[in-house]
Amino acid sequence: MTRESTFRPHRVVVLALDGLLPFELGIPHRIFGRPKDAEGRHLYEVVTCSVRPPGPVETDADFSIHVENGPEALATADTVIVPASYEMGPVFDEGVLTDELAAALARIRPGTRLASICTGVYVFAAAGLLDGRPATTHWAEAAHLQRLFPRIKVDPDVLFIDDGDILTSAGVAAGIDLCLHMVRRDHGSAVANEVARRTVVPPHRDGGQAQYIHRPVPEPQLATTTTARAWALGRLHEPIQLRDMAEQEAMSVRTFTRRFREEVGMSPGQWLTQQRVERARHLLESTDLSMDQVARDAGFGTAQSMRQHLQAALGVTPTTYRRTFRTGAADPVVTS
Repeated sequence: MTRESTFRPHRVVVLALDGLLPFELGIPHRIFGRPKDAEGRHLYEVVTCSVRPPGPVETDADFSIHVENGPEALATADTVIVPASYEMGPVFDEGVLTDELAAALARIRPGTRLASICTGVYVFAAAGLLDGRPATTHWAEAAHLQRLFPRIKVDPDVLFIDDGDILTSAGVAAGIDLCLHMVRRDHGSAVANEVARRTVVPPHRDGGQAQYIHRPVPEPQLATTTTARAWALGRLHEPIQLRDMAEQEAMSVRTFTRRFREEVGMSPGQWLTQQRVERARHLLESTDLSMDQVARDAGFGTAQSMRQHLQAALGVTPTTYRRTFRTGAADPVVTS
C-alpha cells in the first residue's frame, strides 16, 4: 500500500452550540486549517457540526450561521472541540446535559481527543468526563465551575490544561494557545511556530490568565521586566542568576521578582526553565547536534539535566522527542 493511499488527515470536528461566540468558533478552523505536509496535503480536516440536523445555529452576535453537518459528524472525529456558548441553559445553570446534547456526545468514539474553549468545558463537565481531573475555563467563570462541579480540579490561573485525552482552555484568545499546543503536540514546534507566525500571534505566551484578572493596583508602575527578559533570551546558553536579571532593570532582587510575577505570571526561574525547554525542543527538531551540545546551547549544562527538565515538562526524553519530531520536522510546511 502506497503512502498516498494510506494518508488521512486528522479530522477535527467542532461542535457549534446555540449562543456560540463567532470568534471562538473560528479559532480551530484558522489554526488547524493551516498546516500542510511537503506534498501540499492538509494535515488536518476541520468540520463543523450541530446537535441538530443541518441548519442555522444562533450566535451571540446579530447573525446566525448555517451548519452543514448534524451530530453524526462527531462519530468521525479524531478530535472534538467545543467552543464557548452563552446559551447552555441547564448545562451551565445545573450541570446537566440536555437530551439533545447527551445524544450527540454519545456518538463520539472511545479514544477520541476532546478539547474545550472557554465555557465549552461545561459540556464535558456535565457529561462526567472531568470528574477527578484538572480543568480550566475563563477566569470569570472558574469559581462557578468549581461550585457546580466540585469533583473537578479547577485551575483558574492557567491558559490551558493538557490532561492527555482531554484538554481545556481559558477564555476567548486562550483557545488559540490551546489549538497551537495541539498542533505542537502532533507535529512539533516548527510546524506550530509557522502557524503562529501566519496567524500573527506568539507561538507561546508567557504565564497564565492570572495576569489578565483585574486587581486593584495602588499606583501605576512604569517599570517593566521586558529588558531583562530580552537580555536573558540572548544568553540562555550561559548561567543566569536572578541578580543579573534584576540588574538589567536597576531593581532589587525582591522588587524584580515581584514585578516579574505580576507581568509574566510565574517566577523568573520558572520562566527561564520554560524558555530553555523551548530552545532545546527547537534544536532537537531542527539540528543534528549531540545531546550534550543541545544541553549546553539550551543552558541546561548537561544532557542529564536536560533529560530531567524535558521529562518533567513534556513527559518524554530528549531522545524520544527527537525521534518523534526530527523525522517529520522537515516535511510538513504551512501555507496561509
